[in-house]
Amino acid sequence: MAISIQKTSIEGLTLIHPHVFEDQRGYFIKDFEKSVYEQNGLPILFYECNESKSKKGTIRGLHFQQKFSQGKLIRVTKGAVFDVAVDLRFDSTTFGKWEGFILSEFNHDVLYIPEGFAHGFLALEDDSIFSYRCTNKYAPEFDSGIKFDDPDINIEWPFNLIDTEILTSEKDSKLQSLKEFIAKNEPIE
Repeated sequence: MAISIQKTSIEGLTLIHPHVFEDQRGYFIKDFEKSVYEQNGLPILFYECNESKSKKGTIRGLHFQQKFSQGKLIRVTKGAVFDVAVDLRFDSTTFGKWEGFILSEFNHDVLYIPEGFAHGFLALEDDSIFSYRCTNKYAPEFDSGIKFDDPDINIEWPFNLIDTEILTSEKDSKLQSLKEFIAKNEPIE
């Protein structure tokens, strides 16, 4: 079985189903193959790799960088998350639209989020480990975001899948609204 690429309703946002081989010993996963990525317009070089561990009910995001925009290749290696990408490309026909995906250690799916998107996730299980490769460097001076519960984006977070309170950082609780982002009229570069 080969790596399978699934396009989404938002241009550039791509769900990747890796090759998974399981037997009595465990599993083997191939989630990257240069030729498959190149044929599908996905990046093959990344600037940095990061990992986070989150308690159940944690929401991180919706994050983006105003300059040095980052594309992200995401995979959950333990637990499960509801992962969300919001299109913030002013010239896109899907500007302000979002899509969400459950990524888990069980489905092994990988998500590619291109540059120009805000990104966030809700941890659905305790100790969920979230691994992501970025196409550009982290530049804290250009770090920005939009509130996860912005009514104009109206993300349908699956809070019914968790039985705990929502945890978010102080920084994330003070993020701007989509309207504030639009009013600034500064494209993500």
